[in-house]
Amino acid sequence: MAQQVEKMIPVKKLVWALAAAGVLGAAGGALAMRNAKVMPVSVSDSAATAPAQTGEAQVAAVTTPLANAAAPAANFTPPPAGMPDFAQIAAAQGPAVVNISVSGTVKTRAARVPQIDPDDPFYEFFRRFGVPGMPGGPNGGGEGGSREIRGQGSGFIVSTDGVILTNAHVVQDAQEVVVKLTDRREFRAKVLGSDKSTDVAVLKIEAKNLPTVRLGATRDLRVGEWVLAIGSPFGFENSVSAGVISAKGRSLGPDESRVPFLQTDVAINPGNSGGPLFNARGEVVGINSQIYSASGGYQGLSFAIPVEVANKVRQQIEKGGKVQHAKLGVMVQEVNQGFADSFKLDRPEGALVANVEENGPAAKAGLRSGDVILGFKGQRIVSSGDLPALVDQSLPGDKVDIEVWRNGKRETITATLGDANEKGAKLAKAGGDADGDHAKLGLALRPLQPEERRQLGTRDGLLIQEVGEGSAAARAGVRPGDVLLAVNGTPVQSVEQVRGAVKGAEKSVALLVQRGADKIFVPVRIG
Repeated sequence: MAQQVEKMIPVKKLVWALAAAGVLGAAGGALAMRNAKVMPVSVSDSAATAPAQTGEAQVAAVTTPLANAAAPAANFTPPPAGMPDFAQIAAAQGPAVVNISVSGTVKTRAARVPQIDPDDPFYEFFRRFGVPGMPGGPNGGGEGGSREIRGQGSGFIVSTDGVILTNAHVVQDAQEVVVKLTDRREFRAKVLGSDKSTDVAVLKIEAKNLPTVRLGATRDLRVGEWVLAIGSPFGFENSVSAGVISAKGRSLGPDESRVPFLQTDVAINPGNSGGPLFNARGEVVGINSQIYSASGGYQGLSFAIPVEVANKVRQQIEKGGKVQHAKLGVMVQEVNQGFADSFKLDRPEGALVANVEENGPAAKAGLRSGDVILGFKGQRIVSSGDLPALVDQSLPGDKVDIEVWRNGKRETITATLGDANEKGAKLAKAGGDADGDHAKLGLALRPLQPEERRQLGTRDGLLIQEVGEGSAAARAGVRPGDVLLAVNGTPVQSVEQVRGAVKGAEKSVALLVQRGADKIFVPVRIG
């Protein structure tokens, strides 16, 4: 058996070496989620990247075979029945995976510093030692400057004449994009276009007869299926990692609502961004894009953009150079058990319409606040995050059938979708957890004055003057100063209407309140 030598290298030295080689940098563009972060996984750093200095030095094991060690045995054991042949997929599809290096400069704003009198004794000190914003210091006294950026990512070739798919954040702000193939050839790439809202970019290199990947589909992809990623984590080109599909159709928040992400447990790290995710048949089913991490590195959760989303963006960019997104023109929020009880739904599912854009596609079709969207173009809406993704798979001008729950029954409404112009359906934030167990709302209400109605632009509504401490409404997040517009979707103009609606409710009521310019539904449990 061949012997091996383990060399223990302090992480601080390893980080310094990678930084000096331009390989390792800090990942950016994070989307905070509680104590962790969902963040793009490309490497992006400035020219002045410094080695990490925090924390105690740790060690990483790097195994290096002896120079005269015997070659490994040629015996090959086939994978068990039902297991994909990852080696075959890597060998067949790996040549179409590329490494992407970017560089450029971005403008920076001048640092804001206190104004110091020239006669102050400290003025000369700050000026001589180059404090940002001071005369003679960086940014030249407050006019702003620029800094150099460098980064790395991955991509994959989708046509023999050099069209490449990657993430938009990989090439963002780049003045030069260099693509390196597995045969070590390098090409300067042109960015044909990118779409920030879906995080997809299309590149082009001048070459012919290139290897290409095979594109698959996510429709038949099942949770638990094996998947494989190829990319350049931390600049280590053509690295392979494998795992399974953990979930489908993940929504990562309002800013990412157009993409129904694939969730996997495949090891993805900075530099993997833009690389392909393969199914067990060796077909690309996604673009590796983000990780859920508190440390900036892989911690068991990674997310990929479905290949259908990426291919739609590619086709539009290749055809017209820009990407169009459809718009329904509603703000929606999640349907929890409280809302399901209030609207007499069998189960908590669908997208609750909190607000309808004036003169938008939804308003013209007759959608209104309090409707629960259960289906879109024949596809079931389980979570509110399903709706924006389905809308985005359509095009402006498409006529679509929308199944809604209104007044205790199902109805079908036909809408003509508009053009989002980079603005899609937004998710309204819920007003609280609605876990109160009190029988009464605990609200002090009064009718709106004529001037208040004019300012708010509404004929209905009651001003919430007080919210009882510890009451059901208080626990649900209702605040003094909110305007109560409707109860369980029915507009209210008097305190008696509110009392009647609450009296007839069994478990909970859904209050539509206006808070500033926002309208949101708040579920209040009363039984």
